[in-house]
Amino acid sequence: METLVQEPVAEAPAFNPVKTMKALVYHGPGKKSWEDKPMPAIMKPTDAIVKILKTTICGTDLHIMKGDVPEVTDGRIIGHEGVGIIEEAGSGVSSFKKGDHVLISCITSCGKCSYCKKGMYSHCEDGGWILGHLIDGTQAEYVRIPHADNSLYPIPAGADEEALVMLSDILPTGFECGVLNGQVKPGDTIAIVGSGPIGIAALLTAQFYSPAEIIMIDRDDNRLEVAKTFGATRTINFEAENAVERVMSLTGGIGVDVAIEAVGVPASFELCEEIVNPGGHIANIGVHGKSVSLHLETLWAKNITITTRLVDTVSTPMLLKTVQSQKLKPNQLITHHFRLDQIMEAYETFGNAAKEKALKVIMTS
Repeated sequence: METLVQEPVAEAPAFNPVKTMKALVYHGPGKKSWEDKPMPAIMKPTDAIVKILKTTICGTDLHIMKGDVPEVTDGRIIGHEGVGIIEEAGSGVSSFKKGDHVLISCITSCGKCSYCKKGMYSHCEDGGWILGHLIDGTQAEYVRIPHADNSLYPIPAGADEEALVMLSDILPTGFECGVLNGQVKPGDTIAIVGSGPIGIAALLTAQFYSPAEIIMIDRDDNRLEVAKTFGATRTINFEAENAVERVMSLTGGIGVDVAIEAVGVPASFELCEEIVNPGGHIANIGVHGKSVSLHLETLWAKNITITTRLVDTVSTPMLLKTVQSQKLKPNQLITHHFRLDQIMEAYETFGNAAKEKALKVIMTS
């Protein structure tokens, strides 16, 4: 009788599906897509993975999309603002645990390097502005946050999380780069060139110091009207009238004490140079992708202070308190709401702010 030998059955290869998520991905100037990307994972013990609840679009993201920030490479997930829930915390994270609601800072800080010890978190030797810039960012379903203990803030129970998204970037940026660097003082006359979200953030926080006049300069009448509701004492549409002549007529021919640049184009910075008075300050906030002319032939003898800065977010805890106490109401900046999967539409709206009457957009997952 013939013995039957059973052939061994080959084992099916192990199936290890890669978990994916949806994210907004940059593919070079003018190119972006909402696509599948691998889920982020803990890479160092000090990392946390955050599930995004709400995020927004920054003017800096528009500069990235134009190619103004060449360090951002093809395939990068964009975004550096948002609030969310801790999905996973590394073994070295001591301040947060799974399930905690957190505010994401646009600046990553190790808290230990020489720059962090000076409060210059923006130049952290193992961080700084890296989210949506040098590492994947927040316009996604999940994001990895390095140095979580120093780069996240706990959200108090019952807080308006939409309002707190404004604390990720624009409020500390407007305050630190514009108001603090500009050394705004009681009784000052200040001009803010650019009445977009960052300019409005500077307008709101400048009022901590009781300036006598706040002049907002823009070409969008809607944004100028909004600025009035936020405390602007004067507005100038530079396309309807000569902005330099108008500022000089309002200041008795001497110019403003503080000129804050909140756009990031050559014309707006050069306007600041023309309207600042002797002994005054020019505080740059805008992200500049092109060279700007520095008119030393007119400024050299005027005792002008010119400052630049990348936000350090050292003011975030203080600003968080002012929002909690209702002294500052950043939710007034929010004009449009979208689902996170409508982010392409949100970019269209934010990119056409004048037509859409948009300030800040919120995307909710």
